[in-house]
This record gives sequence, structure tokens and C-alpha cells, in this order.
Amino acid sequence: MRESIRLGRIAGIPIGLNFSVFVIVAILVFGLAAGRFPAVFPDRSPTAYVIAAVAAAVLFFVSLLTHELAHAIVARRNGIEVDGITLWLFGGVARLRSEPRTPGADFRIAVVGPLTSVAMAAVFGVIAVALHLVGAIGLPVGVFAYLSGVNVVLAVFNLIPAAPLDGGRVLRAALWHWRQDRLSAAVTAARAGRAFGYVLVALGILQVATGQGFEGLWLVLIGLFLVNAATAEEQQSRLADTLHGIRVRDVMTPHPITADPRETLDRFIADTALTHRFSAYPLTDPHGRLIGMATLNRIRGVLPERRSTTRLADIACPPEEVPVASAEEPLVALLGRMTDCADGRAVVLDDAHRVVGIVSPTDISRAIMLRDLTPFDPYQGPRGADVATWTGPRV
Repeated sequence: MRESIRLGRIAGIPIGLNFSVFVIVAILVFGLAAGRFPAVFPDRSPTAYVIAAVAAAVLFFVSLLTHELAHAIVARRNGIEVDGITLWLFGGVARLRSEPRTPGADFRIAVVGPLTSVAMAAVFGVIAVALHLVGAIGLPVGVFAYLSGVNVVLAVFNLIPAAPLDGGRVLRAALWHWRQDRLSAAVTAARAGRAFGYVLVALGILQVATGQGFEGLWLVLIGLFLVNAATAEEQQSRLADTLHGIRVRDVMTPHPITADPRETLDRFIADTALTHRFSAYPLTDPHGRLIGMATLNRIRGVLPERRSTTRLADIACPPEEVPVASAEEPLVALLGRMTDCADGRAVVLDDAHRVVGIVSPTDISRAIMLRDLTPFDPYQGPRGADVATWTGPRV
């Protein structure tokens, strides 16, 4: 889930919102202001209910952010880079650049989230009690009591042993430690998540059929999300196992054809695109450093009559949105960063940030096919020969 709005950084970690977060905010505010708060605290003004509901919704998302920050900070302490945190419709997600290398690290990163939610529940509970003791009554106490309860629910729900929930990560870590097989543990946790998702879908349909429309529809949506996420996680685990030990340098196309960002589209088409077989071209400055990515798809989006006056820089994917990697980085760590902006391509940079290679989906597909064709690893020798020195995640 990609961010739509960048909020800033906390502890050096980029924080963003996806637009879908405003949907759940609206649902929360409406449900609290028109339902829960008037029922528990009658005879207040509509304005008071709305203010209390907005405050509760904002603090709820602060709780979610704190939960994800805990995951991210513990991940960094275990040697995993964090690309950022995004809050969205179904909560939040911390985007980790790679997977934990040991069952212990996997467990610590997973369990800290629910523990943080429990701590937040305790904090809000203490505030509610303190407000009551100093004589505050009604909505202020109700807001913090609600937040305390919802954080307990968040912790308990996340501890269900089903991926991609935190409990599924805890299950994966336990099975990994017991079986000494990361792939088997990940597949079992993902299948548990898929089964749990189907259970939620069935319960939701049952609620809709018995007249509890909104609650049932929400369960169906959450269940479908879990089914899809768990399925994707199993596929990712199998793919990562296939690509184990392969580094970016093993699959990249070295010394790619680069282009001048000042060149017009019609000149680029005549001089470069028609004479080479590539569909993506890094744009570089005079020192060979990346300043964007031009793709044939982006060029096709420009009307033919405008190509003589449009420069490559005008239509290029901006450098901050182009996935980059080092040649020695494990290939599996790069996969999640290959985005639509650059048509699924990634640029390989050297220590001086100069372009030295490019990785395309075709390169990755070829690596997978070569692995499947022979038990002899075309990149590292016999499978498993590089375990002692490999620096990426074994997934």
C-alpha cells in the first residue's frame, strides 16, 4: 500500500498516509459521533460528539502509528532497513527492505507490535482513570476509555496466529525455530492466514444474511484482504526461496544505454529507441549519476505532434521514484521496490552513485527459469553453497 501524503519522519523513518485512511476516519467519526457516544453519554450537543469522535479517531491512528513504529525500530535494531510506514484503510504497514535472518529476530519484530498496543491501552486507561479521579465526567473519560479498549482489541486480533497478522509472524518464527526451515514455516503461517480470512468472510456473509449488514460487510472486506495478503505472502516466500543466494550483479544488464535528459523525444526515438532493443533508459548527468528514467510507455503517452518540443526530462520517472540497488545486494531484497513508475525496472548504482546496470522483470524471470532447469546453481554452484557468506534473508 503506497503513501499518498508524506507526513514527515520519526526516528529517521518516513511516515505517510494512503488516501484510503480517510475512509476509515469518516467511518469512525460517524460511528462514534452518531452512535456510541450519544448512547453512552446522552444529552450532549452534536458539536461535542463530533469533537470527541474526531479526537478519538486521531488518537486511534496515533496508536496504529506507534504500533508500526515499534515494528520498524526493532527491525532496524536487528539489521533490517526500513523504507517507511504507511497508514491506510486497514491500519498500518511498516515496509521492511528484507526479512529477518533468524527466528529470534522474526519473533522480536513481530511480538513488539501487540506489546506496544497493550502498552498504549494501559496509557489510555490510566489517563481515563486520572480524569475520573480529578472530577472529569462524560465524554473526555469516554474517549480515553474507548481508546484503551480498542487497543486491547487491536493487540488480541493481531496475535491471532495467521499471517500477515503479527501472530502469524510469531507462528512463523516458532515453526522456523522448531523445523529449521524458513520456507516451510512461512508457508504454514500463510495458509493459516488464508484459512482465517475465509472464516471471516463466511462469518461476514452470515451476518449480512441475518440483517447485520455493515458489520458483516466489514468482516467480509477484512477477510478478503487477509486471504489475498496471505496468498501473496506464500507466493513471495516461495519466490524468495527460489532466488536465494542470487545477487543483483548476477542478473543485471551491465552498462545500460543511458540518455541525455535534454534530448527531445523525436530525436531520442530516431537515434536510440529505433536502434536498440531496450524499453527503459536511465537518464544521467555528465558524471553518470541517475537523474530519472525514460520508458517507451511514458514516451508513447505523448502526442506525436508534441514530441519535437518535449524533452526526456519532461516525461521521465523522477529519480526519487526509480528503484535503485547495489550490485552486491541480494536480488530478493530488491523485488518489493520495483515499482510501476519505472515499468518494473531498477537501476544499479556503484559506490559513487553512477549507473552501472539495470534490472528488468525479464532478468528476474530468466533467473527463476535457470534455477528451475538445473539442480546446479548457475549463479553460486550447487544449491546451498553460499549459506555461510550470504548477507541477505533466507526466506
